[in-house]
Amino acid sequence: MARIDAASLDITHLDRLALGDTSLHRLDPRAKVLVTAVFIISVVSFGKYEVSALVPFVLFPAVMMAQGNIPFSVIVRKALFVLPFAVAIGIFNPVFDREVLVQLGPLGISAGWVSCVAIVIRSLLTVAAAVILVAVTGFPSVCWALERLGMPRTFAMQLLFLYRYIFVLIEEGRNASRARELRSAGKTSMGMATFGSLVGHLLLRTWERAERIHMAMLARGFIGEFHARRDYRFGLKDLLFLLGWSSLFIIMRQWNVSRIFGNLVTGLLR
Repeated sequence: MARIDAASLDITHLDRLALGDTSLHRLDPRAKVLVTAVFIISVVSFGKYEVSALVPFVLFPAVMMAQGNIPFSVIVRKALFVLPFAVAIGIFNPVFDREVLVQLGPLGISAGWVSCVAIVIRSLLTVAAAVILVAVTGFPSVCWALERLGMPRTFAMQLLFLYRYIFVLIEEGRNASRARELRSAGKTSMGMATFGSLVGHLLLRTWERAERIHMAMLARGFIGEFHARRDYRFGLKDLLFLLGWSSLFIIMRQWNVSRIFGNLVTGLLR
């Protein structure tokens, strides 16, 4: 029950953050979506042994969090949720790729460990960028921007409905969990039969609830169109935001800024 409540609060927290009124929140969602897309493409396009070149990309989520007043703990919780999956993907790389790639004195680091670290860093950066985008824009505005950028309206609407369905699922799951606790006489565990029945009833209840919500939307004149929370107009600030960050990402993708800076500092210290 506590986990369900925590999940509900975690999701609604992002919606509350999206109601902010900073300069970043006021930017056109299309500019923020495009910048995030360029960032993610730049990060994932690096080679599997590139680690130092990924470090400068931490600048983007750090600046966005500071400018959008996004708590660091929110991003950390989301990133840590994805971390086990990223580790599971790259954990076997050291087994199959044992060639020594980095030599630190007597310690040799294999290429498998380097590629594993690169996978984890890329995962954390992309997840942080996506979470920040939702936190400073709001998921409905993100879907609105995707539709305006050429995504089929049906697919964009399905994304929005899927996001809203999560709230219905959490609410029904909270009710089902509370009902089970009241009838279990203090037992914390449940058998597979009870668990299967609970999940089946949960899916049926959420399906029926979603159908009722959809019928209510149709009764109120819903015709499958987005209505953004604000009236956005792509202006000069949005263009500068898009060109500035995109240019920086392209530069950091083409040249290893960490290596250049390291060589510069080493040369000055000699």
